[in-house]
Amino acid sequence: MSDFAPKTAVITGGASGIGLALAKRLAEQGSEVVVADLPGPRLDSAGTIANITARPCDVSDPAQVEALADTASEQFETIDLVINNAGQGGVHGPLWDVDVQAARAHFDVNFWGIWNGCKTFAPRLIAQSSPSAIYNTGSENSWFCAVKQSSAYIAAKHAVLGMTESLRGDLPDHVHAGLIIPGWVFTPLGPEQFMKFGMDVDEYVDTVLPQILLRRRFVVSHGYNQVRIAERMDELSESYARFALSAAEDAKHDVQLVMAELKRAAQEKS
Repeated sequence: MSDFAPKTAVITGGASGIGLALAKRLAEQGSEVVVADLPGPRLDSAGTIANITARPCDVSDPAQVEALADTASEQFETIDLVINNAGQGGVHGPLWDVDVQAARAHFDVNFWGIWNGCKTFAPRLIAQSSPSAIYNTGSENSWFCAVKQSSAYIAAKHAVLGMTESLRGDLPDHVHAGLIIPGWVFTPLGPEQFMKFGMDVDEYVDTVLPQILLRRRFVVSHGYNQVRIAERMDELSESYARFALSAAEDAKHDVQLVMAELKRAAQEKS
């Protein structure tokens, strides 16, 4: 995909961490940025930065996300870039000990919050006709389990991967959807005594922002992730090699191939 230079951006979870660092860098490059987050001193502080407007928003509430989009549409001629970044650290413990309501509340932010952002902003970007992009912040935990006893967080981040990939197929060519895949970054997502061992957030932005401006499908940073991903994928490939039908034998069951053939047959009849 070709480069694009967003003149405007909306970033949820933009009052701290990765969201704020991206907002600052985009603002420094001349973009007008709306950052959305829960009300408080961090959001107030973000709103004092040149080219950044701060808006309170609880992404788990669809009505508040809709209000955010209305505000951005009123402020900007077009919305060029949306980064659904808001998230929180998960509840910890073995799955069977995790309170179900706490897990649901976690999903309300880490999954449904991103869903709400996509649902609300995608139709607006489609209607604009100009090149734009929606990025969702996933995690290395979208691909493997980096930290034990984090089932709600890991499940939500896996779900964000699947949702983003599905969204890609629903969008027209001028609207791109991609997944940001942070590894361990020093942000307020967890206790400082633990998070401080992660990558510096400005170094992280140096790595990922150029990929966003290239509208890459996957925005990556931490190379050791490939080792962990391979641990899963190698075992998966071994299972397929040992037990599954070959690709040639199973082509008759492939949904995309079958649907394409049915479509071709229907076109020939018409």
